[in-house]
Amino acid sequence: MDTQTLEKKLIAGGAYLIQDSNHSDIFVPEDFDEDQQMIRDMTREFVSKQARERGHLLEEQVSLMEEAGALGLLGAHIPEQYGGMGLDTNTNTLISEEVGAGGGSFNTTFAAHTGIGMLPILYFGTEEQKQRYLPKLASGEWKAAYCLTEPGSGSDALAAKTRADLKPSGDTYVINGQKMWISNAGFADVFIVFAQVEGEKFTGFVMPANLPGITLGEEEDKMGIKGSSTRQVFFENVEVPLSAVLGDVGKGHLIAFNTLNIGRYKLGNLAMGGCKLANTESIRYANARVQFKQPIANFGAIQEKLARQAIKTFVLESTVYRISGLLEQQKNSLLEQGESIEQAMLQSAEEYAIECAAIKIAGSEYLDKIIDEMVQVFGGYGFSEEYPAARAYRDQRINRIYEGTNEINRMLMVNMLLKRALKGKIDMVGPAWEVQKELTRMPDLSQPQGTFGVEHKALKDFKKLGLMVLGAAAKMQMDGELDLKNEQEVLMLGADILTEILLAESLLLRVEKISSNDGPLSPELYQSILKVHFYEANSRMQKLSTDALVSFVTGDLLKTFILGVKRFTGYPPVNIKEHKRAIAKHLIAKDGYALS
Repeated sequence: MDTQTLEKKLIAGGAYLIQDSNHSDIFVPEDFDEDQQMIRDMTREFVSKQARERGHLLEEQVSLMEEAGALGLLGAHIPEQYGGMGLDTNTNTLISEEVGAGGGSFNTTFAAHTGIGMLPILYFGTEEQKQRYLPKLASGEWKAAYCLTEPGSGSDALAAKTRADLKPSGDTYVINGQKMWISNAGFADVFIVFAQVEGEKFTGFVMPANLPGITLGEEEDKMGIKGSSTRQVFFENVEVPLSAVLGDVGKGHLIAFNTLNIGRYKLGNLAMGGCKLANTESIRYANARVQFKQPIANFGAIQEKLARQAIKTFVLESTVYRISGLLEQQKNSLLEQGESIEQAMLQSAEEYAIECAAIKIAGSEYLDKIIDEMVQVFGGYGFSEEYPAARAYRDQRINRIYEGTNEINRMLMVNMLLKRALKGKIDMVGPAWEVQKELTRMPDLSQPQGTFGVEHKALKDFKKLGLMVLGAAAKMQMDGELDLKNEQEVLMLGADILTEILLAESLLLRVEKISSNDGPLSPELYQSILKVHFYEANSRMQKLSTDALVSFVTGDLLKTFILGVKRFTGYPPVNIKEHKRAIAKHLIAKDGYALS
């Protein structure tokens, strides 16, 4: 496919707010080919027989990583010239999804190694660094850890105090400082370390973990992911050569922030795999547990929970693979323009940083809700450590904290969108002005046409709401009437609006694509998923928009905008009870998550 064709199909990062996409242009799980299915089966077998059985044990992490390396799972995303398999983005997404069903502790070990442990070297390392480290990291012979957080610097990573001072000889840096919450620290062979060169230039380094002067604290006693290694790392006069610098001196923030883009996406993807497992475990337990002389799966209260779990999972899955397809298309486009594979991967993740943050937020919070319902379905047994729900409940909680807290990610989403608008990368001004003009006209009372006409109209209205809220906030900031830096609540509401739009559109496009190709399930089942989600999203959009607007708009303008909220949240009432029952009966009959 030529570059021009690729660019016609690509939508810029964040532009989903103002542009429509065609279902034929997106990637969905139903598009997997035979080779990808084989990789899924291989990964699933490893996860079900090994990772799920042993992944919660700290003493098993090293052997599991080596087994994963032998299967090629650790280097699936690494180019072949550096010892990897060089698989495409969609296949790597598939692998992460399957690993996500293995449990929180091994997930953390795997993600810390393959993401923030390896990608800084791939993206920013010299050729010598790549050749030295990546092959052994891809094989699992070496394990990696990422040393960024300090006691006084968490979300504010650039406030790190660890120093790297150049010796008078000019050929060696001496590193002193302390890092904490370092995943894989207890068994890592390679450290990615961030330090302030001469106390003021935030810089990345890559080094062996066994250098003199490096010592470790005790394993942290954590709420969850107890099987993952989490320790403090101390650096006392640790000497590293100039060749240990990763990227450029003073440019460590580029490494930290760009690596986190794909890390956030991967976290949401792993969470999606966890959602599928939690839904399946809930369904199987509900089928097996008998009360009042029948399986509890027969009861409407339980069916509602199972259906809700599955709908959220299907929506998240639709969004994850849509973004996976965009990342792959963007990477291929950049490759055809002459970029290296490393730069193509880096730049594609940077392009879709807003979407990656949304995936992280949605994935971690959907998993939170789904596992909470899993505990409830299990009842008293859900509170017992002998059953899977209790450990899953503890393990999932960390997802909303690491790879940037969900609060930080929400603020980043809106800030990135507004910056892109100010730089002219996304035209928000024109569409936002059109929405304001529409509020002065009589509403369009014509009825939507086509199978998905109602949903398409609702989606357009959701986007208008987003433009109305964010456009008003941006204009007031430009006029000096609002300082968004001090309005974090507004930023977070705006991010939730953006996330709702992304999720709803991804679901609609997937259902359209499946329906046009005669999908594996009945059309009525997909319609049920679609209608329940849009009906409930409509209510959320109404509340999010109202809460945001009343916090910074007043007077007649507020009255106009509130009328706009009512106009743009007109999705018709839906009998969600019957739709959820239909979904639940399908799941119960299949004895697990069976929507893809």
